[in-house]
Amino acid sequence: MPDDAAEARAVAEARAVAEEESAFAHPAVDPDATAAYGDDPDQVIDFYTPRVAVSPGGGLAPLVVVLHGGAWRAPYDRRHVTPFADFLARRGFAVANVEYRRGGVSLPAQDAAVGAGDGGPVAGRWPETFDDVAAAMDALPGFVREFLPQADPRRMVVTGHSAGGHLALWAAARHLLPADAAWRIDRPAPLRGVVALAPIADFTVADKLDVCGGACHQLLGGEEEFSARVPYADPALLLPTGIATTLVQGRSDTVVPQAVAEAYADAAAKAGEVVGLTLLEDVGHFPLIDPAADACAVVAEEIAQLAW
Repeated sequence: MPDDAAEARAVAEARAVAEEESAFAHPAVDPDATAAYGDDPDQVIDFYTPRVAVSPGGGLAPLVVVLHGGAWRAPYDRRHVTPFADFLARRGFAVANVEYRRGGVSLPAQDAAVGAGDGGPVAGRWPETFDDVAAAMDALPGFVREFLPQADPRRMVVTGHSAGGHLALWAAARHLLPADAAWRIDRPAPLRGVVALAPIADFTVADKLDVCGGACHQLLGGEEEFSARVPYADPALLLPTGIATTLVQGRSDTVVPQAVAEAYADAAAKAGEVVGLTLLEDVGHFPLIDPAADACAVVAEEIAQLAW
């Protein structure tokens, strides 16, 4: 008799491969403008002007800030979400696609410290990844006036996918960081909301599930640094934000499983905050940023509900 569980796993794996191939099959879309918020080549923001008018009377468009995923690892840069940025621009949004410094390739001597035993790409840099997201968010209002005058920064929504979903949630929680955090701000960021897509939103659960091969530990500098740094980095510990937040999650996601988003939503509820959780049937990790997938249209609608 066939092993039903094994057959189901094979079907799920095949679907996941097809979804990833579809998401990465779109050609990159060049931005309308680019601005640097620092001296490093990765400290840049790409801007996409709205392709259609959606505001009554042709007014300013909502601004969507995109933070890409890729486990905070260097091989995955903002280019893979440019079709998604363009998709949002064609829906009438003004879009800022943020690049940030990510992990490089570990050296053998570093392997034990960062948890990259195969010498492969390390997840993130401490503190540079966080430095960059904070600096980019702080620079955006000025950049919008100069490079994206079609946008209304008073109607700003931050979205991010996977590791970028973590950064989006973190960016909305900077006012809750420990008092000695360099990234802390005195009041909540002026956001209409956050739409986090399959986010690495709870480091405890993500660590238990070994999401992205121990990426959370690598991001914070390894096992020795994890406990000390996690209060500065884990969105599930930075609640309630007071900012409208929605998580969009595929039920069939094997990269960042549903349990991670549910853990964040549960933590928010315990903190007295209601976080939206949109679960999509028969959807994995990548359709959320794939313009060819129905799930991507759901994401755009979730953004629109907060932006307007």
